[in-house]
Amino acid sequence: MRNKLAGKHPSYDKAGMTKADIERKKEYDKKYHQSEERKNYRVQLNKANRHAGTYGNGDGMDMSHTKKGSMVMERMRSNRARNGQNGKSSKK
Repeated sequence: MRNKLAGKHPSYDKAGMTKADIERKKEYDKKYHQSEERKNYRVQLNKANRHAGTYGNGDGMDMSHTKKGSMVMERMRSNRARNGQNGKSSKK
């Protein structure tokens, strides 16, 4: 069964986004995440996760970038919930 919430997010409703706004955002996000900078960022995190032994084992841990540039282990839930709202840094 397909996830009926796929492609929808509560923040879209909260921000009062129309369907056209949502489609525009999805196109922008797709282009943004295809950039070499974002690819390298993901490669770096995946490599660190594999090295730490947390990649794909279901332990709920993740490697997180810090403001100093180092990486620390953190719960996935905490790490991925921090998304830089209100102009704040997304790094721990």
